[in-house]
Amino acid sequence: MNSFTSLRANLLRKFPAFASRDFVIFWTGQFISLIGTWMQSVTQPYLAYRITGSRLDLGIIAFANTLPTLLLALPAGVAVERMDKRKTVIVLQAVMMLQAFALAYLALTGRIQLWHIVSLASVLGTANAIEITARQAMLVELVGKPALPNAIALQATIFNTARVLGPALTALVLILVRNQGEGWAFFINGVSFLFVIIGLFFVRTPFRSPPPDRTGQPSRFCDDFRESLRYIQGNSLTAMIILMAALIGFFGFPFIQQAPAIARDLLAQVGDTETIVKARTSGLYLAQGIGAMAAALYIAANSGMKRKGLLLTIGQFTFAVLLVLVAAIRSLPLALTLIMILGWSMVTQLATMNTLIQVQVPDNLRGRVFSAYLWALQGVAPFGSLFVGWVAQTGGIPAAALISGGICLATAFAIHFTHPIIRKHIS
Repeated sequence: MNSFTSLRANLLRKFPAFASRDFVIFWTGQFISLIGTWMQSVTQPYLAYRITGSRLDLGIIAFANTLPTLLLALPAGVAVERMDKRKTVIVLQAVMMLQAFALAYLALTGRIQLWHIVSLASVLGTANAIEITARQAMLVELVGKPALPNAIALQATIFNTARVLGPALTALVLILVRNQGEGWAFFINGVSFLFVIIGLFFVRTPFRSPPPDRTGQPSRFCDDFRESLRYIQGNSLTAMIILMAALIGFFGFPFIQQAPAIARDLLAQVGDTETIVKARTSGLYLAQGIGAMAAALYIAANSGMKRKGLLLTIGQFTFAVLLVLVAAIRSLPLALTLIMILGWSMVTQLATMNTLIQVQVPDNLRGRVFSAYLWALQGVAPFGSLFVGWVAQTGGIPAAALISGGICLATAFAIHFTHPIIRKHIS
C-alpha cells in the first residue's frame, strides 16, 4: 500500500494536472474522440485525392477547413470570455459529431463528391474556430493556474498519441473494408465524439473565475478586443510568438497537407497498387504521429522545465531545415524518418508556444489573447494552403518543399536575430 501511495505521489508530482478529477474525465473522453478525429483527418484528403487526383484540391479542402478561423477566431475570443466554456464545448462537439456522421452517410451510400467534402470541411472549421479557444480557456478552470502548463502538455500528449493510433486504425479500415472503408472511418469518428460529450456532463469547473463586473457599463466587443491588442502590443514575447505562429501557419504547416501526394507521386514505385498507396499514405501520417507523440510526452514529463524559449527555437529551425530536405527524398524509409522528425518539431513548436502564451496571460484576457494566437496560426492557413497547393500542382512537391522550408528558415533567422529574448526566455 505504501508503494502504491508513493507511486501515486510521484505521478502527481510529475503530472500535477492529474490531481484534478474533472481534468481526468475530460482528458480521457477527449483522447478517445481524438483517435476518431485523426481517422477522419487522414481519410478525408486521401478520399479527395483518390476522387480528383489534384494537389490543388488538397489545398482547397484545407482552405475550407481553416477559413472560418480567419473570420471567427478573434470575435470568438471575446465571446468565449462571456460564455460558460464547458457548455460551449459540449454544443460544438455535438456539431462536429453531426458533421462526421454526414460524411459517413455520403461515403457509405456512394454519393460523396468533392463539393460535399469541401462544404463539410467548412462546417468543421467553423465549429473548431470557436471550440478550440473555449477548450483551451477551459483548462485553467479544471486544474488551476499552477498545473496549467502540465495540463496543456498532457492535452498535446493525447492529441499526438491519437495522431499515431488514428492513422494506424485508418490503414486497417481502408485496407480491410475495400469499398466502403472511408465511410466507416468517418462513422467511427462520429461515434467517438460521444465519449467527450458524455464526459463533459460529469465535469465541474472548480477554478472558474467569475465574469468581470460590468454593472453600469455596456458590454462592448470592440472595447474588449482593443484591450487584448494593447496587451499583445505591450508584451514583446507574446507579440513575437503570434508573429511566428502566422509565418509557420502560412508557409510551413500547410505543406504537411500534401502527404497523400507525397505518398502517391513523390514516392511512387513500379507496380504500385491502391492498397500499397493506402498503406504508404497511412505510414507517413503514422510516422508524423510518432514524432509528434515523442515531443508531447517529453514536454508533458518536463512541463516545469526552464528555457522553454530555447526549446521553441530548436523546434523551429529543425522544422525548417527538414522541410527543405523533403524536396530530395525518393525512398520510403528516408521519407518516414524525415516526416517523423518533422512531427517532433511541429509539436515542439506548438506546445511550447501555447504554454508560453497561456502562462503569461492574465485570466481575464486568456481567451482573447489565445484567440489572437489561434487566428495567427490557423487564420492565415487558408491562403497558405492554397499557395502551397498551387505551387505543388504547378511546380511539383519538391518546389513546394523548398519554397516553404526556405521561407520558414529565413524568417526564423530574422526573428531570432532581432529578438533574442525568445530563445533566452526562462519560464
